[in-house]
Amino acid sequence: MKLLLSNDDGIYAEGLRALHRQFSDTCSAVVVAPDQERSAISHAITLEFPIRTRTVSLQNGQKAYAVSGTPADCIKLAMLELLEERPDLIISGINPGSNAGININYSGTLAAAREAVFYGIPAMAVSIRGKNPGCYDQVAQFTQDLAKMVLANGLPESTFLNVNFPDLPIQHIRGVRICKQNLAPLNEQMEKRLDPREKPYYWHGITPQTPNGDSGSDVAAVSDDYISITPIKCDVTDYKSIQMLKDWDIRIR
Repeated sequence: MKLLLSNDDGIYAEGLRALHRQFSDTCSAVVVAPDQERSAISHAITLEFPIRTRTVSLQNGQKAYAVSGTPADCIKLAMLELLEERPDLIISGINPGSNAGININYSGTLAAAREAVFYGIPAMAVSIRGKNPGCYDQVAQFTQDLAKMVLANGLPESTFLNVNFPDLPIQHIRGVRICKQNLAPLNEQMEKRLDPREKPYYWHGITPQTPNGDSGSDVAAVSDDYISITPIKCDVTDYKSIQMLKDWDIRIR
């Protein structure tokens, strides 16, 4: 198995290194990741500035690439310049903090997986609930098992997997649920403050999502101590609305 690993938390993130430890003994695992944290940057790409790379050594002495750009930049650069061989699978994570529900749209972790699919490569985004999770190695082991299933069975065209874990030892997780995305709005606020010159500034705050009665969703699964796996389509066309819009008889007048 030829594997590319990335994330949005930076080249030194604990979750990324746990994935590399898990995979590097049994397959070719190359790391191309941002040189600093790029959380909640979604699918941004760098256009107005040069993208720079430097090599760093991982815990086993293997070389990794630290990239000055975004998670999506990392995948583009890996595919177009850095990799000698096309990977069989791309995994983004392990992200500290759930990437379920509406957060899917903001996540740099998911952007790396989505970018992989643009190049026709199977991909997974992997996250674990909590700001300081303690079960990275067990999550990495499950991820390796799931990766083997993805390669054995394949994924539909333009689809990647979004995987979220509760922050629990694997023996305390209740099971696996295949879920839909929770679409409940975020519970967020802007806190207004004044700087020393009496000019206003704002801190954006978000509290963790709750299931809001959507029992089949990713948020509900993780809240109930299950692993959630959600297939995400890169094609965001609303096909059901195509005929409706045609029926409007929209014309140039």
